[in-house]
Amino acid sequence: MARLRSQCRQPPIFPEGRGAHHPADRYRKDIPAIGGLFPVDEKLIAWYRAKATTAALTDSPAKERMNHEQVNRIAENRLVADPGATYAKESYLNLPTPPPWVAGPNSVKVANPLKNLEPQNIKIDKAYLVSCPNSRASDIAAAARVFREAATDGQPAKVASGVRFYLGAASLSEQKIAEEAGDWKVLLDAGAIELPAACGPCIGPGTGLLEKGETGISASNRNYKGRMGDPLAKAYLASPEVVAASALAGKIAGPGWYQKPEGVEKVIIGEGSGDFAADKALSLEATAAEDEALTNVLPGFPEKIEGEIIFLDSDNINTDGIYPGKYTYQDNLPKGKMAEVCMENYDPEFTKLTKPGDVFVTGFNFGSSREQAATAILARDIPLVIARSLGNIFSRNSINNALVSLEIPRVVERLREAFKDDAEKPLTRRTGWKLLWDVRRSKAVITEKDGTVWEQKVSELPPSVQEIIAAGGLENWVKSKI
Repeated sequence: MARLRSQCRQPPIFPEGRGAHHPADRYRKDIPAIGGLFPVDEKLIAWYRAKATTAALTDSPAKERMNHEQVNRIAENRLVADPGATYAKESYLNLPTPPPWVAGPNSVKVANPLKNLEPQNIKIDKAYLVSCPNSRASDIAAAARVFREAATDGQPAKVASGVRFYLGAASLSEQKIAEEAGDWKVLLDAGAIELPAACGPCIGPGTGLLEKGETGISASNRNYKGRMGDPLAKAYLASPEVVAASALAGKIAGPGWYQKPEGVEKVIIGEGSGDFAADKALSLEATAAEDEALTNVLPGFPEKIEGEIIFLDSDNINTDGIYPGKYTYQDNLPKGKMAEVCMENYDPEFTKLTKPGDVFVTGFNFGSSREQAATAILARDIPLVIARSLGNIFSRNSINNALVSLEIPRVVERLREAFKDDAEKPLTRRTGWKLLWDVRRSKAVITEKDGTVWEQKVSELPPSVQEIIAAGGLENWVKSKI
């Protein structure tokens, strides 16, 4: 199957420099791609040099990989796309034009301008300035500025009554910078609750999780259902300034700093390069040969997998939906328990509706990081996952843990067409359809509930993948080679 790479062709222009590139880079992972590239500009080189100097002066272990010799190599050999490279799609975004936005609740794919949410007076119970991508010294400074400017008569501004504002730095070094600047103290004096510089509420463990019925707003970069606490809580994402202003107001609010760029009436975004006279956005469509060629099936790998289709008609189901974050660091969780909590955050009824041998079918961009996303599905004795597209990390983790996963867009499209008029829209549906994957012939045979039978060509499964899955996963395969 084709694997995509994303590339930013023009360096993002932010007044803050490298720090503001970071969130854009982190969200690049939400594209189902195996790599992302930002051009190396002078701001980035300056940021690298500052880090290299700091590592040398503090005798940090980081100096082995972050030193001026390494920075010079990066500056002299800047990674760029080949001349004449073509792209499946080109898009442009004029970064200074978007006003503040808020994502959620419970999805990074649902977002609204702050100005549309403020009049709704959405009360919050908790606010979070935590996580490695969005609680750096610059983020903490931005939040502290909100409270500094809200102070009156020399008295510090305080977090709103009934709101708990959690503060955790991206790292100890970032916290030290914030402390030396006085920003850390400003937030603590305002009533923020200090958390250690480690994984916490943004991924589900530790203190300050959202409880049932609560609403929270966070400067972290993920807010999927159940990730930050109870699945029946609501989690929004926003910038550090908006999070701080919301903690101060007790509801989703902004600091009032945004000024619309002169002459700009809307966000400048679209397909192509932005040069309207020259734009020719290209779209590439993969084609496959129709000639049937038999695939060699290795010993130990099944020639056919067959089962009833269970259909989860949703896109962008990530690991938090598949395997709750609160179990992530519970080592040696029994298989039975993993099976019990599989898909718990997505659909609490999932385990009641599924049975061993089912074929799991879902939408676009299924799965993300953490191998438990694959092992939890295996614990349910589900042998095959089919999606319109798979997250690259999930696909790799599936192979490593001996879960077979395929991309067959037509199956998903046909299911959606068949059930689009149903009054009930269950999160998990037993379809009554059967799917047989003929590995040797690289095709799927689908039998619909009314008896209609059709076939779909699928990608050939390479021998290397068969070998790992037949061995029971990568670990067993490696052991067999030692």
